[in-house]
Amino acid sequence: MSTGFIENTAGAGAARYAQKRAATGRPIRSHNPSTRRPGWVTYALLAVVFAVSVFPLYASAMYGSSSTQEISRAVGTLPRFFPTLTLLENFGEVLSASQFNFWMAFGNSVLVAVAVSASTVFFSTLAGFSFAKLTFRGRQALYLTVIATLAIPAQVGTIPMFVMMNDFGWIDSLLALTVPGLVGAFGVFWMTQYLQEALPFELVEAARVDGASMFRTFWSIAMPAARPAAATLALFTFVGSWNSFFWPAVVMRSQLTMPLVIPQLRGAFTTDTGLVMSGVFLVAAPLLVVFVLAGKQLVSGVMAGAVKG
Repeated sequence: MSTGFIENTAGAGAARYAQKRAATGRPIRSHNPSTRRPGWVTYALLAVVFAVSVFPLYASAMYGSSSTQEISRAVGTLPRFFPTLTLLENFGEVLSASQFNFWMAFGNSVLVAVAVSASTVFFSTLAGFSFAKLTFRGRQALYLTVIATLAIPAQVGTIPMFVMMNDFGWIDSLLALTVPGLVGAFGVFWMTQYLQEALPFELVEAARVDGASMFRTFWSIAMPAARPAAATLALFTFVGSWNSFFWPAVVMRSQLTMPLVIPQLRGAFTTDTGLVMSGVFLVAAPLLVVFVLAGKQLVSGVMAGAVKG
């Protein structure tokens, strides 16, 4: 690295220091952050974060591999540290339980999560495109109103929403889980912020000059540009819908989703803790598969939102 470049960027003092190092045969080399490898501290911190994140799933597998007596004796620690065949036996009991249909609950969760995720991505991107790139009266006030709803706890609207679902005849119907979650304020905020930077006005104007309708401009220009952020939003929405317990417990009766399976594993007078924890593992395992398959897209979507286009 030349001394003149160092002086222009870091000052005369840094240039003198560079000259002294060059005189001793230890010149300052050019620094490229993209080629820098993380140090051991970074890997240690990542290992700690990974261990803390995976521990609940690991603990549920260890509890599922133990009997209730073993769990009761292991106070303050795990009953074991390696899985046993008991875990597979508990998996079999959960899958073949008589009090509910596990595969129907699994199908319900997949159907609701996929429908809510797809709808949230579409409508949030549509609203984000409107707020970010279109000019219309009341745009700022409407956008602030949408964002303000994030400050309202979801539980506040539970009773009015339940009354509406009852009036529509959707109690114990998957529609009661799908329709209220078709779009959310967080998705609108996420896509608006992303499209403000990722989608140049020139592309929108060029499409309009070429005769494209507003929806065609959105579908052909905005949607491809928003793909990284949309994939991240879809993943977050899928996980949130899959893990949702409170609202399904309120409106569902005979039909179950995966989180509602866990209370069904508890007995009237006694509880097989190992069986319950095996059910917890089976509920969380599909999300782990989703994260493994979509992890690369998640990282690219998050990083794309941090880079100005």
